Amino acid sequence: MSDRLCTVLLYSDDPQVRDRMRMAVGTRPAPGLQIEFVDASTYAETIRLVDDYEIDLLLLDGEASPGGGIGIARQIKDDRDDAPPTCLVIARAADRWLAAYAEVDATLMHPLDPVTTGGTVAELLRTHAPA
Repeated sequence: MSDRLCTVLLYSDDPQVRDRMRMAVGTRPAPGLQIEFVDASTYAETIRLVDDYEIDLLLLDGEASPGGGIGIARQIKDDRDDAPPTCLVIARAADRWLAAYAEVDATLMHPLDPVTTGGTVAELLRTHAPA
């Protein structure tokens, strides 16, 4: 049995944050899953990638500026019936209500714990696997 290859879009205006996200997820977060990453540093780039490619999961930085991951998550959920599952990385637990408003599927806290991050990503990819 071969691994399922999944594309995860990493969004942050900060390349170091995207690198930390990539390292926390890893290329094999769970048996049977292999991850390839695409990066976006702006709102427009994120929307273009979601429109043009088959993205299996969005991992969005809620602290990004000027376009935050919360707004991007909400916009994509509002605009698309086939929106990929979305995980939002936040810095304050109090922002979970904003994540709920944005209809994200999961939240993670900065700094990212690799075990929690990999497990959350794997669960979202398995739960939202294409039929």
